[in-house]
Amino acid sequence: MSIELRPRAARRAKISALGTYVPPRILTNADLAKMVDTSDDWIMQRLGIRERHLVEPGMATSDMAVEAARRCLAQRGIQASEVEVVIVATVTPDMFFPATACLVQDKLGAHGAWGFDLSAACSGFLYALQVGAKLVESGAQSKVLVIGADTMSSIIDYTDRATCVIFGDGAGAVLVEPTEEGEVGLIDYCHEIDGSGAPALNMPAGGSHCPTSPETIAARLHYVHQDGQAVYKYAVRKMVETTAKLLKTNNISASDLGCFIPHQANKRIILSTAERLELPLERVIINIDRFGNTTAATIPLAMQTAVDEQKLERGSLVLLASVGAGFTVGACLLRWEM
Repeated sequence: MSIELRPRAARRAKISALGTYVPPRILTNADLAKMVDTSDDWIMQRLGIRERHLVEPGMATSDMAVEAARRCLAQRGIQASEVEVVIVATVTPDMFFPATACLVQDKLGAHGAWGFDLSAACSGFLYALQVGAKLVESGAQSKVLVIGADTMSSIIDYTDRATCVIFGDGAGAVLVEPTEEGEVGLIDYCHEIDGSGAPALNMPAGGSHCPTSPETIAARLHYVHQDGQAVYKYAVRKMVETTAKLLKTNNISASDLGCFIPHQANKRIILSTAERLELPLERVIINIDRFGNTTAATIPLAMQTAVDEQKLERGSLVLLASVGAGFTVGACLLRWEM
């Protein structure tokens, strides 16, 4: 299918390489059932998760990000010294400052690169991808490393069954470069935020509003807190609205898509979105059963699953979508050029 591109910068951007990493340690539903009042059936029915990967003590977000980045650059066949910008999307930085991007740049050996962290929770990877694409399209940069990485186990209360069953750890990286002759790459995006949803999903303490104190620690305010029903309803509605708007704007129907890669937060959210968009399930990537919700890492991890399952091939029209804490909402339409 030919695409009628809207006028934009003469230079376009594409994803030229992909690399992912998950730590080897696995936490199963059976393991969780020994820790909190839950069961494999309960988790599978409500979330679609069977297991998730967790870091070993001492492994940080930057460590996973570097592993994913190395695999990405190895796939492209370039050295880290060729990377010009490092953008790390995360809500679990190694520390408040310096930025995790600085630590990744140093560990990776991306000498001469500049970069920064981006905080948009589960939409972080899509937001970082668009920032990277705009840097390339502007002509300012030609090799931007975009990483989504989160060590969610570092901020999860494993006595809270409402949250501890959901999240896992992982990282994914893509290289964003200019397209070559005949390539399309990134086509369009649709992002928005709604700060009124902040109370529904957050980590209440540790920032300037509620600094760390003996009281905040005792109240367990340094862990993820979530209103599951509020998040679920918003996510289903906005995932559909945003993706439908993006398709309509670009005069593309869901049937034209080779692949739909949604954020992996809850299998029911994914299935509901696919149904409302009238997308056949064989074109929807679901790997939440193996990884849980890895926040900023879910979409690149799902990209890797799509590649492994031969559902993401060169020339495929791909739709990415996410909803996260904030609330943050994102969708991206692209041609897969790898």
